[in-house]
Amino acid sequence: MAMGTDGAALNGPDLARAALQAAREQSKAKRSTARRRYGGAGQRRRRSWSGPGADDRDPQPLGRLASRMAADRGWADRLSGGRVFGEWSTLVGGDIAEHTKPVALKDGELSVQAESTAWATQLRLLQRQILKRIADGVGKDVVRRIKVQGPAAPSWRHGPRHIPGRGPRDTYG
Repeated sequence: MAMGTDGAALNGPDLARAALQAAREQSKAKRSTARRRYGGAGQRRRRSWSGPGADDRDPQPLGRLASRMAADRGWADRLSGGRVFGEWSTLVGGDIAEHTKPVALKDGELSVQAESTAWATQLRLLQRQILKRIADGVGKDVVRRIKVQGPAAPSWRHGPRHIPGRGPRDTYG
């Protein structure tokens, strides 16, 4: 129980007045130390300007912020893998990109699908040059191997059930 200056116990409104008076005294003491620290009443210490050099407080380009965030969170490898798909035509050239498309990139192995068997063979022959172009454009060790796939044949299998057999070949005649 709180005691007053005359030694009597305080309760109700008297207790509230005493608490308010103590809070005011504490606030006054804090203000007087702040004045001494900053050199006067009402003066606050100003933030220093960044100056002519670059500083973290200066406005940053969005690309720089995004790359810093990707590096901090460990997304850099996946983003560089995504660049292979996004910049495929500039990395391998227009001719090759017109007849091929990247399908998947997993553990450094890029799966590429060609539109014909001739282009698949050509891609296998140019594999070293393509790997070098990708490494120069995106970064080393993003793509270490290329797996070339030929054209995909159409599937005659529709629906959840399938009966083994030759399929629709015997119905054309």
